[in-house]
Amino acid sequence: MRVSRTDRGPVANWWWTIDKWLLAAFLCLLGLGVVLSFAASPAVAERINLDSFHFVKRQIAYIIPALLALIAVSFLTPRHIRRFALVLLAVSLLLMVVVLFAGLEVKGSKRWISIAGMSLQPSEFLKPAFVIVCAWLFSEHARQPDIPGNLFAIILLGLVTALLVAQPDLGQTMLIVATWGVMFFMAGMSWLWILLLGSLGIAGAVGAYASFPHVAGRIDRFLTGEGDTFQVDMGREAVIRGGWLGQGPGEGTIKRVLPDSHTDFVFAVAAEEFGIVLCFIILGLFAFVVLRSLKNAMHERDDFTRLAISGLVVLFGLQSVINMGVNLQLLPAKGMTLPFVSYGGSSLVAMAICMGMVLALARRRPEKRVSVGFRTQVPSAVTAAAK
Repeated sequence: MRVSRTDRGPVANWWWTIDKWLLAAFLCLLGLGVVLSFAASPAVAERINLDSFHFVKRQIAYIIPALLALIAVSFLTPRHIRRFALVLLAVSLLLMVVVLFAGLEVKGSKRWISIAGMSLQPSEFLKPAFVIVCAWLFSEHARQPDIPGNLFAIILLGLVTALLVAQPDLGQTMLIVATWGVMFFMAGMSWLWILLLGSLGIAGAVGAYASFPHVAGRIDRFLTGEGDTFQVDMGREAVIRGGWLGQGPGEGTIKRVLPDSHTDFVFAVAAEEFGIVLCFIILGLFAFVVLRSLKNAMHERDDFTRLAISGLVVLFGLQSVINMGVNLQLLPAKGMTLPFVSYGGSSLVAMAICMGMVLALARRRPEKRVSVGFRTQVPSAVTAAAK
């Protein structure tokens, strides 16, 4: 079915204003997630006496609500995005408190809660909502300096990090703090704030190393290579075995011994079976999403929209870099999914919401700036219409 340019319905308007290249990139990543689920998850399912395609079926089932969320959220206006984020943030914070008392404990951490027989990780849904609300607070302070938006954003950051550390989930804490710092910098923080927050960040990292034995252990193993480095060693070995073109679909052997081959180490499975060429394609897709989204943000007239797009895509990019860096033994081991590719319902749906927000905020609107040479101006016709 073709959509006419003369049609002014909501679907037609969405189709002609959406960034189709970004949408195509997200669909490609979702497709790769299904393909790599077929490659990586059967061995894991068989080890724990489940049907070989147990995780594949669940991954495909998760893609349906993820696609619906991606498309539905991309229809929203910036005002609706803010309202939705406020509700999502409130619900996520409430569930994160509940998790501390009634959550499912896995490997010493309470990060999941069981709802109607399904495991839900509230921190995944918290991330996009947190970014949107902070972008709104920063933009309100820039618009009216007497509004303490920056102070509220700092208080919100403290609340979120406290809940994450209590779980504990220091990887997500690091990701959120880094994303928040980039947004604050883009909002125009002073050098005093940079020095103060930088010092607090260093103090926090030192404190985490001293207070959490598993954090100290991972960092020590990364720096010295001593201790239990089985998963990261196997991940690196998978990359080496794969070479340029890989061993072939289904021919990988490392996945048979990697406990998290379908989640944290799916990138290593891709390297072994499909080669470094596919890894470059995956890396290229992530880089394309980040760079194109930042380009869209640069042309935004509204401070909130610019900060929100930048924050969401920095979150997306940093998470992917951490996952791939761990797989290549360039970063200390940290359980973090590869967006849209790794197995996981909460991660998949939450990231779909996150990128749906990017699509919604990047849609072409009359008030967007138009670049002309080294200057940026609003077309006169649009200005006249706005008046």
